[in-house]
Amino acid sequence: MTEQPLRLIIHAADEASLARARSNAANFLAAIENAELELVINAGAVAAALACPHATDRHLRVCANTLRNNGLDAPAAWPQVPAAVVHIAERQRDGWAYIRA
Repeated sequence: MTEQPLRLIIHAADEASLARARSNAANFLAAIENAELELVINAGAVAAALACPHATDRHLRVCANTLRNNGLDAPAAWPQVPAAVVHIAERQRDGWAYIRA
């Protein structure tokens, strides 16, 4: 029987938590083979991510509500979720672990 990969959401809502989330993400990915990771960002973390790209950005999930409410555009490579809170709840329902950075 194949073991299911470890699946983790790290949530960041401001610039400081984004820095922690990126560090946690890098450490998690380095330590766990075949891990699934999403960095879900909303509120102030979105502008912070846009201002300072990072190696972990391929794991971002950007809140479309935040983009719309702040007149921001995210790179096409960053998947958008309609609402961060709903996405997080759905992932938790599906068995993903959750950490707020």
